[in-house]
Amino acid sequence: MNIAQAQGDIDAGKTKSAVCAACHGPDGNSPSDLYPKIAGQHSSYLVKQLQEFKSGERENAIMLGMVTALSEQDMEDLAAYFASQTSTPETVSEEVAKAGKNFYMGGDKERAIPGCTACHGPRGNGLELAKFPKISGQHPAYIKAQLIGFRDNLRHNSPNNMMSDISGKLTDEDIDLLSKYISALH
Repeated sequence: MNIAQAQGDIDAGKTKSAVCAACHGPDGNSPSDLYPKIAGQHSSYLVKQLQEFKSGERENAIMLGMVTALSEQDMEDLAAYFASQTSTPETVSEEVAKAGKNFYMGGDKERAIPGCTACHGPRGNGLELAKFPKISGQHPAYIKAQLIGFRDNLRHNSPNNMMSDISGKLTDEDIDLLSKYISALH
């Protein structure tokens, strides 16, 4: 059996991305920390999210309105374009970097919290084949909102609910530290 996988066209994606620019910026670097930076994100993850917004598996009224008319090819093209862009870096204090690194890399054995690096890698680049997102360089406020969403079961679209299980063990302080540290990984 030969399975063909759709391929995105970067130029077509750039043309189709005009409507995305209002929230995500023209190159995927959102000017607002309410919306994610999608520049440099894995195309497979972007397609997965667009599909889940369209199906309702990932709930977001704004995104549902944006994706309703998108075809699978449109999604592939948009994903190819935004994946080809470069994310703008974030910075963090040395104090946060040191404390955050220990938690991000090693987790907390006593609370049975694995290190984030297991799925997202030591530099926060994720695993494209597993559709684990690149999280480095993201707005700290956006990371924080997503971790809280997973923790509070407002977001539930990770494989086997692993993000809900892990973030369910995180305190507000843990989430604040991780969101700042992750944002500055590169």
